[in-house]
Amino acid sequence: MTASGIPASVSKPVKGSVLLVDDEQPLLNLYAEALAPFFEITMATSAREAGFLMHKKAFKAVVCDHLMPGGNGLSFLIDAREEYPNAQRILVTGYMKPEMLLRSVNEAALYRYLLKPVSLPELIKTVQEAVKLHDHAVSSVA
Repeated sequence: MTASGIPASVSKPVKGSVLLVDDEQPLLNLYAEALAPFFEITMATSAREAGFLMHKKAFKAVVCDHLMPGGNGLSFLIDAREEYPNAQRILVTGYMKPEMLLRSVNEAALYRYLLKPVSLPELIKTVQEAVKLHDHAVSSVA
């Protein structure tokens, strides 16, 4: 039995951990609220804070804003690819030239990029697909 009186065998499935990174707190809160029913959400307001969090906990997906003070999201995702190759990377951007987009997809090995304003159903669907891909990649290695 768990503390809530539910038999351990009937406990809820473990939600996948997702890291959201954006310097705009209201946007971060909006994304977190939309994703919380499906995932365990951790939020960071800078690339530096996100890097610190990734050292402490494994995330299945990282959703990161592109342009932030004190470091850009694309550089962060490129570094994250090196250190945490199984974490799926999603870049949120307001504008990007096609050649910049292609470079970012290749260098950061992005799962997807989302253009602002991001629709919440699209965000949820994209993160769900990214987490499934993460789980598939990890289970095929084991």
